[in-house]
Amino acid sequence: VETTPRLAQWRIDTLSSCTYRKSDPFKIGPWKWYLTVERNKQLFVKLFPEVSSLSREQPPIASFIIKLVPSSPNRKTLIHPGICDKQLKNDDFVWAVDTLFTGRFIIDVEFLDLKIAPPTGGEPSSIWSGSYIEKNSAFTALTSLSRMLSEAIHTDITINANGGCTVAHRAILAARSPVFRSMFSHNLKEKELSTVDISDMSFEACQAFLNYIYGNFKADEFLAHRLALLHAADKYDISDLKEACHESLLEDIDTKNVLVRLQTAHLYQLPRLKSSCMRYMVNFGKIYDIRDDFNAFLQTADRELIAEIFQEVLAVW
Repeated sequence: VETTPRLAQWRIDTLSSCTYRKSDPFKIGPWKWYLTVERNKQLFVKLFPEVSSLSREQPPIASFIIKLVPSSPNRKTLIHPGICDKQLKNDDFVWAVDTLFTGRFIIDVEFLDLKIAPPTGGEPSSIWSGSYIEKNSAFTALTSLSRMLSEAIHTDITINANGGCTVAHRAILAARSPVFRSMFSHNLKEKELSTVDISDMSFEACQAFLNYIYGNFKADEFLAHRLALLHAADKYDISDLKEACHESLLEDIDTKNVLVRLQTAHLYQLPRLKSSCMRYMVNFGKIYDIRDDFNAFLQTADRELIAEIFQEVLAVW
């Protein structure tokens, strides 16, 4: 198969009846492709990407024009109506042609566009546009950053957590947190000893904290340590992590956690979480389902918070 960056041509010799042929692989964009042709009662032409981790994780979304060009100038070229933004896997494009060619002919495929959908959702972007290059560059950089942590590449700071220690990079921590930047910029013990003590975090929560900072987000790990991550985000002034924890804590309020969430919202000044907890307990009447726990909560809760709860109760009544 002869190719240019967007064009592929496969030259076919005469096909006898009941014949099947498959092209050699050819590369258009980041994928390897195949063409097949089968002659039975009709002529069937098939185009598909090679099965690989790339085509499974990021199947191409293709727009193309495919033609059957006979070698004889007296024969008419057959042109498919065209494919626009079609995701292609193994059997997603088959062209059944009623006319049976005799003699040599060329299968001509001109790719008008190839797109990839982001792994996290959103609009697909063309591999031939600057946006794809930008996203691919950002993805590669983030992957490299994650490897710096997981493989301890040129680390220069030790993090002591409750239950273990790990290593990291001053520059990365300083870029993500003004608190860390201040630690490493002044003659504090963290700078002199190349050590940061985070004794108020478990080792597992600290690992989750560093993974987030380095872009190695793990959903299960994040959910398991949301409260600890919220505390760290507040302590080290990482606003995006604090907001991510805030959003997540809003999503699964129930009778088992609502009082803890309410206290958390008050402590870290999270107004939407506080409002959601209040509505859940008061407007939806769940306060009656946790009467004993609520009575115990009133013995230790901040007076200002208690006053807000009763104001909410009076407003509903």
